[in-house]
Amino acid sequence: MPAGRAAVLLTTGNGIPGRAARYDAWFDTPIGRAMDAAEARAVLGMTSVQADERALDAGCGTGTYARRLAERGARVTGVDTDPEMLGAARIKLPAATLVEADVMQLPFADASFDLSLAVTLLCFVDDPQRAVAELIRVTRPGGRVILAELNRRSLWTAWRRIESWQGSKTWRDAKFFSPRELAGLLRNAGIDTVRTEAAAYLPPKAPAWLRVRAIAFERRAHLLGSFGAALSLARGDVSEPSRD
Repeated sequence: MPAGRAAVLLTTGNGIPGRAARYDAWFDTPIGRAMDAAEARAVLGMTSVQADERALDAGCGTGTYARRLAERGARVTGVDTDPEMLGAARIKLPAATLVEADVMQLPFADASFDLSLAVTLLCFVDDPQRAVAELIRVTRPGGRVILAELNRRSLWTAWRRIESWQGSKTWRDAKFFSPRELAGLLRNAGIDTVRTEAAAYLPPKAPAWLRVRAIAFERRAHLLGSFGAALSLARGDVSEPSRD
């Protein structure tokens, strides 16, 4: 993601280290703010998070969604394999529980959380199905698991593929998912109640006049279904055990 003056300010003003600061700096660009707002509305709406719930943010990065969950009163645990990203998250969320761990083998007991969230995590793991099974394992019966990933049918995914062809290590081996594919991962892991959504329809090079109309554009573009949306989402509700 682009770096510039905002990255320098993050590093010197907030103590966030360079790579994490460059990551966060994208959210301070005009297109970054517009896309983040659209994605956050969809993700947080799908979580239905309530105050005092135990929430896991798997692949929490610099803590963007962990902070949003905490602002809504959740007791947040963030997990990431990258210590630099976790360091940035600790600056934003000094009271949160932040753990360096792999989603493939989460260091938590079964049914530890009311809500498990993974945003743009599965695209970087070797075995997405196993990762989803772990998220379900640590989520209590009656809880929910929310997945959000770059949609394979969008201009944003095409842009990321071009970046990988140009040498980007970040996106070279990334996987992209349609909402239906995310739902399939949940169903294959034993979840019966699944719903899907798509969000964030602005194109990568959206002009200023379109960015300022982002909310209205999003509402109209949503009629297209998942086609063209940057973000695929799926929610799985973990079943209560049978009483039979």
